[in-house]
Amino acid sequence: MDKRSLSIAGHRTSIALEPEFWAALEAMAAEKAQPMAGLIRDIDENRQTENLSSAARLAVLRWYQRRLEGG
Repeated sequence: MDKRSLSIAGHRTSIALEPEFWAALEAMAAEKAQPMAGLIRDIDENRQTENLSSAARLAVLRWYQRRLEGG
């Protein structure tokens, strides 16, 4: 697990994820031409789970699923 601290919407938070998820989030951020904090903020604002780490993993899963579907 890698733990990173970010500022989101004016407050500091920490997220612990496996390195593979961080690599995928970095690819997602690059694809959207946005900083990591912006991507995590978007995930935070749209999550349907209480845990931000879980929401980030689900966002990565959805991103890969869309890529497999050709979208």
